[in-house]
Amino acid sequence: MKLLGLFLTMIVVQIQSSFAQIKVTQLTVKAIPKTIHYSGHVINAVHYNDREGEHMVITTETGETPSKGSENGDERDAALYAYHYNIGNNTEPKLSWQTYDFIKECPVDIKASYIPNTFAITDLDNNGKAEVWLMYKTVCHGDVSPSYMKIIMHEGSKKYAIRGENKVRLSEKKYVGGEYTFDEAFKKGPELFRQYAIGLWKKNLLETWK
Repeated sequence: MKLLGLFLTMIVVQIQSSFAQIKVTQLTVKAIPKTIHYSGHVINAVHYNDREGEHMVITTETGETPSKGSENGDERDAALYAYHYNIGNNTEPKLSWQTYDFIKECPVDIKASYIPNTFAITDLDNNGKAEVWLMYKTVCHGDVSPSYMKIIMHEGSKKYAIRGENKVRLSEKKYVGGEYTFDEAFKKGPELFRQYAIGLWKKNLLETWK
């Protein structure tokens, strides 16, 4: 009986550990089903499984595009998107959430882009439900000033967000920006979500100007 109890305990531990291991597969653009439509060019495309089933996430950016109706042709737009699809057996992928942010009619320097190496699929709370992390900047400026910066995280249908600015170094001792605020979901959510988000923010906070 003791051996049986130990064996059952090992099975439970292995199952719990497997939930914590979210297997993520990188996808090429050609591997994205033809029935899935998206705007811009693909930055990330992944497939993963968690306890809620199969999923696909695609992130895209448009880059700079001419603003519609611009009189002198100098104004430009830029946008970014993220798409999350649930994938069922023998059914079409179903869009469950989408992120969209943009800058429009900008006559100076413009950016709406994901921050490199910040996209991630995690299971920090080991509950078998994946967390999808997005981090990006948007800005329209013609001077040395911070960019708007956001972290958006989804766990299932629940959305978490941090909004603020990156930090810009103006001189050897002078900086500007860097502030951020958690939304209510982050404030009320698990501490380890906030810890991960703060670490991500600090790692990508500083932008230097020469």
